Amino acid sequence: MKRPRPELIAVYPGSFDPVTNGHLDIIHRAAKHFDHVIVAVLNNSSKKPLFSVEERKELLIAVTKDMPNVEVDSFRDLLVNYMQQKQASIIIRGLRAVSDFEYELQLASTNSKLNRQVETFFMMTNPQYSYLSSSIVKEIAQYHGNVSDLVPKIVEEALRKKYPSPSNKRLV
Repeated sequence: MKRPRPELIAVYPGSFDPVTNGHLDIIHRAAKHFDHVIVAVLNNSSKKPLFSVEERKELLIAVTKDMPNVEVDSFRDLLVNYMQQKQASIIIRGLRAVSDFEYELQLASTNSKLNRQVETFFMMTNPQYSYLSSSIVKEIAQYHGNVSDLVPKIVEEALRKKYPSPSNKRLV
């Protein structure tokens, strides 16, 4: 008799500041291949975030609400410790370009060294999002450029609140 396989739990970690259509593409695709996907917002001490961890979680919850096997969470610990806590064995990482690979390989090797039970799965981004990053989105939004094709509508609205247009500001 064949034993049932254990549930495949994958974690997609990132700062998601803010979540972009590229991130959402990876989440959708990962959700098709794994039983449960945890989108884990990390508070990266080397970055100065525009959105708080709670705001990022709220945005992610809103844009993934139609995906029943996707959970949104946050963590401050080592990723491998978080993985163990969640009984997850797979890390999802998106690759936009060859230039991402060297850094991602270093992270994957380190995580594997820390916990041999953890595997990293690299997903190539959809070519239409290969140039897209949260940093680019924030810069465009800061100068009131159009980000409607880069982020979900709710994120576009949140960016407008963070970077109000000068014409929308009241004179004091």
